[in-house]
Amino acid sequence: MSATAASQPDAVHLVVGEEELLVERAVRSALATARAADPQADLTRVRVTDLTPPELAELVSPSLFAEGRVIALEAAQEVSKEIADAVLAYAKAPADGVTLVVVHTGGGRSKAAKELPAALRKAGARVVECPKITKAAEREAFVRNEIRSAGGKADPEAVAALIEAVGSDLRELAAAASQLVADTGGKVDAEAVRRYHRGRAEVTGFAVAEKAVMGDRGGALEALRWAMQLGVPHVLVADALADAVRTVARVSAVGRGDPFKLAGELGMPPWKVKKAQGQARGWDGDGLARAMSVVAGLNADVKGVAADSGYALERAVLAIVAAHGR
Repeated sequence: MSATAASQPDAVHLVVGEEELLVERAVRSALATARAADPQADLTRVRVTDLTPPELAELVSPSLFAEGRVIALEAAQEVSKEIADAVLAYAKAPADGVTLVVVHTGGGRSKAAKELPAALRKAGARVVECPKITKAAEREAFVRNEIRSAGGKADPEAVAALIEAVGSDLRELAAAASQLVADTGGKVDAEAVRRYHRGRAEVTGFAVAEKAVMGDRGGALEALRWAMQLGVPHVLVADALADAVRTVARVSAVGRGDPFKLAGELGMPPWKVKKAQGQARGWDGDGLARAMSVVAGLNADVKGVAADSGYALERAVLAIVAAHGR
């Protein structure tokens, strides 16, 4: 393969998933690659439901002057059979200088919409997966990667502190990670996070959860009221409470021991094991079982089951504190 051929951008990209930040980055990456081959390449976005097959054909037809173009077909999970057929036909014989980016959630109601991703993969499209980030471990991995991509390094405690201070919004986490690397010269530790986000960490769901599992009724309620007043999403507080209770339960189940040795067994960093060991004092099996039941019900309450999710959170905090043996 010649150097010129190797530098040509992929003609068809399939961006699959629902994580908006990652989807947007994938589209921008396709544009950047196209502009590396042709600095004048531009980006056109269009929803598949706004297109007819002739309009699609016009969008992806070669330019008279061979200018580079990136066409992003958005909401492809809503595609009609006619447009899906036209996209696949193009993918099998793409035009020079045109990059087609098909953005698809991975779902779809119609058969054509559901089958489109697999058909594009088979046709040789470049695939970028952008799954929704919902688990704590995935969010931590995202933050670590953001810090690494910005040229910095962070230990696990710093990553956890940043998520506690900023929350779960990926755009905010990405911006905060980049800023911290710039401000610290690349060495991001928990103290740096607290210094640059002083005040915010005190009103997150993690602060509420920490006080609740320690049996601190007044402190937990005060932190909860501050968090709600400042607009911390109720679901994040519920997630933090669930994570704290489950962590204490898991650490309690293995008994006392060296946090570094237990870390591998439990699949969590040593600092988190050590912290949970301290929080486990005052808990017994019955109390933890009651607390686990509370956070399980709370998850449904904050996602629409309860008429007032704020009241559901307060009730859950009181129940967890009451389950604590102190």
